Amino acid sequence: MIRVEDLVHRYGATQALDGVSLSVADGEFVLLAGANGSGKTTLVRHFNGLLPPDEGRVTVDGRPVDEDVVAARTSVGMVFQDPRDCFVAATVGADVAFGPENLGLAHEEIDRRVGEALAAVRMDGRRDERIDALSGGEQARVAIAGALAMRPAHLVLDEPFAGLDWPARTAVLDRLVALNDEGTGVVVVTHDLRDVLDVADRLVVLSAGRVVEDGPPESVASRLAVHDVRPVAADAPP
Repeated sequence: MIRVEDLVHRYGATQALDGVSLSVADGEFVLLAGANGSGKTTLVRHFNGLLPPDEGRVTVDGRPVDEDVVAARTSVGMVFQDPRDCFVAATVGADVAFGPENLGLAHEEIDRRVGEALAAVRMDGRRDERIDALSGGEQARVAIAGALAMRPAHLVLDEPFAGLDWPARTAVLDRLVALNDEGTGVVVVTHDLRDVLDVADRLVVLSAGRVVEDGPPESVASRLAVHDVRPVAADAPP
């Protein structure tokens, strides 16, 4: 479980998070929505210690993140808005292997994890392909595979559909649903709620650094406009 308690984060004089408290249970599919600048990305970057709190605390499986960042990053996999920000190697297989290698795992275990992670996103058999030659949707799936190879309990994705065409978006969403069905917790930060409302367990809305809505998507969706959130992005195709 990820638990956030009275979390405050500031960028200079700007308070990005203002006393946020939130829990994400194992196996839960959570959507995190809000207008630009509401604090969504800042919040999830605390889940595995990418940002330190100014006040409050964050725990993963009962352990404070700042006391064991490696454990937090093993349990909470993060995929950034631009998949290219995640890549550290030139080829698909080398990039997905990077995380397990840093855990000091045996070669056989690394190879097994890479194979399973790529199969999970339907990229098996493509280990030797260059990442820069892949489509945007394929790059997004490789980024997800890199997180999965760490065997996280939770997979957190920041705007995973940004810049994807409709087939790529559908492919990525299908994989997230399948992973969630297999027991991986999923947290999706998104401004475009098409289709994902139907598959999520919960919708959390932030405004001005505070949680203003938290509940089943079908009950929260009717109040999205109040918080300047639209179920369909303005640039969405018809």
